[in-house]
Amino acid sequence: MTVRAAVVLAAGEGTRLRPLTRNRPKPMLPAADRPILEHVFDALIGAGIERLHVVVGYKRDRVQDHFGPTYRNVPINYVVQEKQLGSGHALLAAREGVAGEDGFLVVNGDQVIERRMVEDVLDAFEGDGASAMLAVTEQADVSHYGAVVTEGDRVVELVEKPETDDYRLLNAGVYAFDGSIFDAVEETPRVQGELALTDTLVRLIQREADEEEASGDESSAEGSSADDPSADETTVRGVTTEGLWVDATYPWDLLDVSRELLLQGRVTEPERDDAVWVADSATVHDDATLQGPVVVGPDSEVRPGAVVGPFTALGRNATVGANAVVERSVLDTDARVGPNSTLIDCVTGQGVALGANTTVPGGPGDVRVEDVVFEDQQLGALVADRVRADGDVSFAPGTLVAPRAHLHTGVTVSENVKERAEVLR
Repeated sequence: MTVRAAVVLAAGEGTRLRPLTRNRPKPMLPAADRPILEHVFDALIGAGIERLHVVVGYKRDRVQDHFGPTYRNVPINYVVQEKQLGSGHALLAAREGVAGEDGFLVVNGDQVIERRMVEDVLDAFEGDGASAMLAVTEQADVSHYGAVVTEGDRVVELVEKPETDDYRLLNAGVYAFDGSIFDAVEETPRVQGELALTDTLVRLIQREADEEEASGDESSAEGSSADDPSADETTVRGVTTEGLWVDATYPWDLLDVSRELLLQGRVTEPERDDAVWVADSATVHDDATLQGPVVVGPDSEVRPGAVVGPFTALGRNATVGANAVVERSVLDTDARVGPNSTLIDCVTGQGVALGANTTVPGGPGDVRVEDVVFEDQQLGALVADRVRADGDVSFAPGTLVAPRAHLHTGVTVSENVKERAEVLR
């Protein structure tokens, strides 16, 4: 069996990343100087995938307008999940698209993965004959995700968001399935109206355990399938991989994602100096300083006396004004930073305009996400799409500013700012 198709789940909003996801889905948020979803597509295509079936939903036009009908000459088939009712529900939406495939990949479109991880899953799935294969990676903290317990290469337990630190193996959200997964998903009961793919996998794992207990077959319990092709029909297997896996759950995580990608050189721009990547169409003044690791995206400009980096990513058509300092930050497309500004631990959305002498002094700070306060997070400020600050504006650590807010001259932002708010001194 040779797998050449992938279903990419990219329909979700990413509510815990508001206000940055107010105008676009989480897969389109910046990971260094490119959207998360571009990194996912690169990993899949690099591993030999020739057909992409992308499940879109929330703000789907942002995905479709960005990529169009192909990416790197690989065709993209868009499948619409009208209501976001879970990952299993999203997979069912793609059923018709992969109907003729012997096997296919399923990956989350909102987590950065790399080619090696995909290749490891493909190799294991194509050579093993199991009906379900998932990538397992070791992480220091799996409490926000799904933990995996294995016996050999067989998955015997999945634990969503474990409450203890006894688990180190993470379900990385890279799967390979045969067509039987669709019937299994349809048979899975919904929880609070949602249908999760992991719930289906838990049911398959439990069903096999129950069958083994009833039969008392020791060879089946050991996962042996060399002489019995039917032994793997409901087996969920895992392959351990050391490939890159990073995710942004909360606003400050976007800084960590960018940092990891820069440390590993996961950028596409030419390397001008050690860990300094600058697009050919970018303009960096001779009197400006780039401190690696740093990436400057296409059509961006760094003006005289500015210092950019380390651990900073400038997206397409960003501008850093004269004598400004931008450190440990992510500036998205069309961001403008005025002269003599200082931005540390800052994330901006698209089309943000920060006037002269803007100050983001950096974290740590307390960040309020919806009704929960997360203390001492390394976030100076998150400034969402098309926010305008007139000048001499300062931000207290941990503040979130929603889209299209207008911060007038001399304002000190000390708490979260609502969408389209006018903030006066």
